Amino acid sequence: MQINLPEVLAEVTAAFERYEQALTSNDVAVLDALFWRSPHTLRYGATENLYGHDAIAGFRAARPAHGLARQLLRTVITTYGTDCATANVEFRRSGSDRTGRQSQTWLRTPEGWRVVAAHVSLLAPPAA
Repeated sequence: MQINLPEVLAEVTAAFERYEQALTSNDVAVLDALFWRSPHTLRYGATENLYGHDAIAGFRAARPAHGLARQLLRTVITTYGTDCATANVEFRRSGSDRTGRQSQTWLRTPEGWRVVAAHVSLLAPPAA
């Protein structure tokens, strides 16, 4: 298996950057499009477990559109062959001292690169 083929890495990086822009600007249509439309798709959030594209889309539609800005502290994108990739991010929301983590599994589908699994969590606040 070839890891991080340049052209595949460029494709996934572009898809990830599109996702990040949509996330911080609350572009729900793009976010919905970038998740695989399948009951097998899942997203574990900081406060919710979502199973299937419909549940994820419902969460996005109901989520408040404020406080979405964040700084990416570290991003690691790795591709495996030509059809599978992971994107892992450490981030900090504006105005927060907590570090968050986001993991995504991306799969090449007939529609393009799509997130098939995602997980978001927050580390405990730093000790005072």
